[in-house]
Amino acid sequence: MRVLLISDIHANLEALEACVAAFPAYDEVANLGDIVGYGASPNDVVERVRDLGGIFVRGNHDRASAGLSDVSEFNPIAGFAAVWTRNELTAENRAWVADLPKGPRHCTELPKVLFAHGSPQDEDEYILNEPTARGSLMHTDAHVTFFGHTHVQGVIGLNENKVHTLRPEFPDKRKYGSWKVDLDPNTRYLVNPGSIGQPRDADWRAAFALYESDPESVTFFRVPYDIDVAQQRIIGAGLPERLAFRLREGR
Repeated sequence: MRVLLISDIHANLEALEACVAAFPAYDEVANLGDIVGYGASPNDVVERVRDLGGIFVRGNHDRASAGLSDVSEFNPIAGFAAVWTRNELTAENRAWVADLPKGPRHCTELPKVLFAHGSPQDEDEYILNEPTARGSLMHTDAHVTFFGHTHVQGVIGLNENKVHTLRPEFPDKRKYGSWKVDLDPNTRYLVNPGSIGQPRDADWRAAFALYESDPESVTFFRVPYDIDVAQQRIIGAGLPERLAFRLREGR
């Protein structure tokens, strides 16, 4: 089975469309949340991912933008964008976002795989360091957990009580790139496909991944997109300019 892994689109239509054009063949899509927030095209992006279908889990920006949670824990820029998005979404799209299920979620065809936004234990937890990763890996029976939220591509494995991290290596940050890693059946994994709409690993290109179940592997992808148009949309919508500038920085 080939599962396309997408996450943290954050209403960036240009990045999403570039990725859709580059998607390899797949059997299922898993969307790991934060479809909206930050970017200036929430309705277009919601409608596009609705067409793609698949397995969905909600993100914290999805909750806030749908009015299910307040923005008190967001920084001021993120909070402003969430409220703007809430007002910008059509009633139908806002209701759809509000109905996104809480993670983690299972897939019948892949019983040892989990799909989450934050961690298997907490949908809002950021897995950014080894202690947090170890805690998540020790408290799940899943062989592979796919997660988003951090906007950083990579694989974290636990084997014989040792945690190791792999980050994709792309020699040219101006072009399309892919990087494949084989998965060990005796290792428990956390895998982040990266962010389509707002990467934070110093690489501005949109990110996604593909999981293949037999034999098990994950291939990471980076895709250039028309970042100027995405930035212009953000500024033209009256959203904070910082949200536009950070796209170029990959931060």
